[in-house]
Amino acid sequence: MKLSGQLVAMAVGIGLGATAAMFYLGQPRPAAAGSNDRFQDYAIATGPVSLNPRQQTDGVWLLDYRSGKLLGTVIDKSLGKIVGWAEVDLVGEFELAPKQDVHFLMVTGWITQGQAALYVAETTTGKFGVYTMGPGVNGTGVVIRRHDLTSFRKATEPAPGPVGPLPGGPAAQPGGPGG
Repeated sequence: MKLSGQLVAMAVGIGLGATAAMFYLGQPRPAAAGSNDRFQDYAIATGPVSLNPRQQTDGVWLLDYRSGKLLGTVIDKSLGKIVGWAEVDLVGEFELAPKQDVHFLMVTGWITQGQAALYVAETTTGKFGVYTMGPGVNGTGVVIRRHDLTSFRKATEPAPGPVGPLPGGPAAQPGGPGG
């Protein structure tokens, strides 16, 4: 009697576990696709852009290492066309020397309903910028707006100045006797 009760309880447990597993594994889940990619001297990222409160559009960011430019556009869903390109000169924004070896990272983030921000970091200078896209002048086209540009590294300490006078003697001069 005890054995048959245990077998029934075990069969019920297995049946409940299998049913729960089917419900859990059978639920559709959204695809988790990355919204950015890179190839050689280019990086691309996407995110929502609010040009019109009634119509959400998809924004596309393209970072071109060769020209030092950040390009942005949106897709007009009603026409299925690109609205036009806006650009930002990252060489000037991040105060980079021409042809300087740079290493950019960029990713989009959600800041409000229907609007993404683009976060751009340049690892050799330690600079970090926040950008969004919005409607252009008179509601036509698209513009890129910079919201912040800061450094994620501390400023380096200034090099020590000339050595002061030594007790009981004249000031030591770099490269001179005793210096």
